[in-house]
Amino acid sequence: MLCDPRSLHPLEPASLSAGPEVGVHAAWGRVGGRTIVCYAQDSSVAAGSVGVAEAEVIVRALRHSRQARVPLVGFLESAGARLQEGAAALGGFGRIFYENVALSGRAPQISVITGVSAGGGCYSPALTDFVVMTEKASMFLTGPRIVKRALGEEVTASALGGTRVHARNGVCDFVATDDRDAMRLLRELLGYLPQNTSMSAPVAPPEAPTEGDPAGVLPPSSRNYYDVRELIGRLVDAGRFREVSEHWARNMVVGFARLEGHSVAVIANQPRHRGGIIDVEASQKGRKFICTCDAFRIPMLVLVDTPGFMPGSRQEAAGVISHGAGLLRAFAAARSPRVTVVLRKAFGGAFITMNSKDLGADASFSWPRAEIGIMSPHAAVEIIHGRRLLGMRSTHLRERLARSYAEESLSPDAALGSGAIDAVIEPAETRERVVHALRLGCGAAPGVERAEAGVGAEDAEQDVFAATRQAPWRADGLTRSYRPIITPEGVQP
Repeated sequence: MLCDPRSLHPLEPASLSAGPEVGVHAAWGRVGGRTIVCYAQDSSVAAGSVGVAEAEVIVRALRHSRQARVPLVGFLESAGARLQEGAAALGGFGRIFYENVALSGRAPQISVITGVSAGGGCYSPALTDFVVMTEKASMFLTGPRIVKRALGEEVTASALGGTRVHARNGVCDFVATDDRDAMRLLRELLGYLPQNTSMSAPVAPPEAPTEGDPAGVLPPSSRNYYDVRELIGRLVDAGRFREVSEHWARNMVVGFARLEGHSVAVIANQPRHRGGIIDVEASQKGRKFICTCDAFRIPMLVLVDTPGFMPGSRQEAAGVISHGAGLLRAFAAARSPRVTVVLRKAFGGAFITMNSKDLGADASFSWPRAEIGIMSPHAAVEIIHGRRLLGMRSTHLRERLARSYAEESLSPDAALGSGAIDAVIEPAETRERVVHALRLGCGAAPGVERAEAGVGAEDAEQDVFAATRQAPWRADGLTRSYRPIITPEGVQP
C-alpha cells in the first residue's frame, strides 16, 4: 500500500541465519518515484519478538538506507527482545539503535506502530525523526502484566501506552485511523522531505492559498484568542497544513506546508491555547521540530504571537530556563533559511527566542498593529509608575499610561528604528514578502553525492540518484538548488 505499483523489491538476507521463519521482512521500493528502504515486523512469528536473525535484517535495512542515503520507513509490532535468546537478543537491539543513530541527520527515518510494541521495540522509534501510530496501537517499555507485578497497578495496554497517551506527550507525531490511513499519511509526509541532507525536497505545482486577508483571522482585541492554523491556511499553498504533534503542547504549532510549491516548515505560537505563551513543553516541541527540519535544510516560516514565557514556580522547577534556552539554541544554530513575522505581540525573551533578527533570521517582519518590546504595556506601567498608581482604584489613568507606553515603546516603527525587525508589512502582502525573503536567504545547496553502495547499486536505473538525474531540474525555488519536479504521479519530465 505504501510503495508505487511493481516497485517493491525484497532485500536479501545477510546470512543463512535469516531463514523463512524470521519475523522481519525488509525491502526497497519507490514512493512517488523516489526510492525508500522499509522493513516490517511480523507479529505472527513469536509475537514479533526480536532475536539475532531479526536484528540482522533490520540492521541490514538501516545500513542500506545509510549507504544509499534514502529514507527509511519501519513498521513495528513487537513483543520486544526474544526471551529464549537472552543477551544475544539484547545485543541485536543495541546494533539496531547504533544504526538508527548513525542514520540520524543523513536521511529521514519514520516509524509506524501498527500494533503493540514493547520493551526494546520502543527505543528504535524514539530515535527516528517521526513516529506514526494507528489508533489501536500501543507502545510501552514494560507491559501491563509486569506493571501489575511490580507496582500492583491494574492498567490496560491502551491506558498505559496508547495513542491518547503518546499523542499528548510528544512520543507520537501522527495518529492514523488504520493501516491504510497510515500509508496515505506516509506518502504525504515523504513528499515534504528530501531524500537526504544533500538533496532538496521535491517541488509540487504551485497553488493559491485559502482566500481571505490573513489579518481577517485576528479578533479586534489583542486579549482575545484565534486559531493560528486558520491564518496559516491563508498564507500557504491550497491552505494545506500538515500539523506535527497536534495534541502535544498545543500552545506551539509546528508542521509542514508549501509556498509556491516548495516545502516549508512552519513554527507558530498558538493563541487559542494558553494565549500562545511558551512553556517547557512548547519549548521542547519547537526545539525538536526545528532540529529535524534544519538537518534536512527545509526553509522555516516562524509566526510570532506570544506574551512571553510562562511564569511560576512549577515552570521554574520543570526547568523552563534550560528548555527555553534549548528552543533559542535550535533557532540560533539552524542553517536553513528562516523568516519571522510578528503577527500581534512579542514580548521579552520570547521575542528574542522566536527566531529574532539577532538570532540570525534571514528576514524579520511585523504587521502594523503588532506590539514588540520587553513586556506588555500594562505590566510595564505597573513597574514604571508603580508609586504614582499606588492606591488608585480608577483604571482610567492606567489605561492612558499603557496606551502612551505602547505607542512610544512597543510599536513596530520603534522596533524598526532600533533594527530589531527589517520591515513593517501589510498582512495581505505577507506571502509574497516571505517567499521573496526565503529565496534571497538561500544559498546554493551542496551537490548530490553518489552512493558507493546501497539499494540497487548494481543497476543504475534502480538507483535513486539515477532516477533524479533523469528528471528535469529547476533553480528558481526557495533553496536555489536543483531538484526534480514532483507531481501526484511521481517525478515527471
